[in-house]
Amino acid sequence: MKQSPNGAVRTRPAAGRQVIGICARTAPVTLQGSEMTVSLAFQPHVERLASAGCTPLLVPLLPGVEHILDRLDGLLVPGGPDVDPSLYGGTAHPRTRGADPAVDAAELALVEGALVAGLPVLAICRGMQLLNVLRGGTLHQHLPEVTGNDDHCPETGAFALGRHRLDLEPGSRIAGILGGDSVETACHHHQAIDRLGTGLTPTAWAPDGVVEAVEVTGQPFAVGVQWEAGHTGDEWLYRALADAAAHASA
Repeated sequence: MKQSPNGAVRTRPAAGRQVIGICARTAPVTLQGSEMTVSLAFQPHVERLASAGCTPLLVPLLPGVEHILDRLDGLLVPGGPDVDPSLYGGTAHPRTRGADPAVDAAELALVEGALVAGLPVLAICRGMQLLNVLRGGTLHQHLPEVTGNDDHCPETGAFALGRHRLDLEPGSRIAGILGGDSVETACHHHQAIDRLGTGLTPTAWAPDGVVEAVEVTGQPFAVGVQWEAGHTGDEWLYRALADAAAHASA
């Protein structure tokens, strides 16, 4: 049995496929000649969760969305638009884009509710930044002004990945998941953690010192990674989330 944020007690079968919510993103598309806006999930997130034995569930970010948590066994918070800088006392940089206060509010409530309920959380790219803001941290709004280069998000006019080594904290959860103290990964982000939020422990860094992974103190499984997990062939993060969800609901 598990208690949801609204106080209701929920019971799940001891065996079966764990339901993992994926925070939806919205985007304009042209379908059969008509322009429309759709709610979507990045297909590799869906496929890798399914491959890990889970049932992925698209979760639109609407007011009150946190009430769905009593139907979930875990939560994946994917990449997406920049977080509204007013949430951490900032003024929007000219390169900050896509911020939507209503979406941010819904997603913050969902992530906070998941942490309160002890649900496993995997936060990727924007997801990690949102987790940091939730815990009172701040962000660098345009990383090239800090690092002096665009290694984390090459500007080619298209979606291009940067690649670099990750230095992992020995003995950390992320080091255990990835199987070493140093690995290489792919990234695509122009923002990053500035001041670390309360209760977050950094456990991976890029060679230039940018924080690439955090773990939430006191949580069974709450991990944030800055790199583009869905764009690499590595399934370990998804399997770790699936294992944590199975353990939590047993």
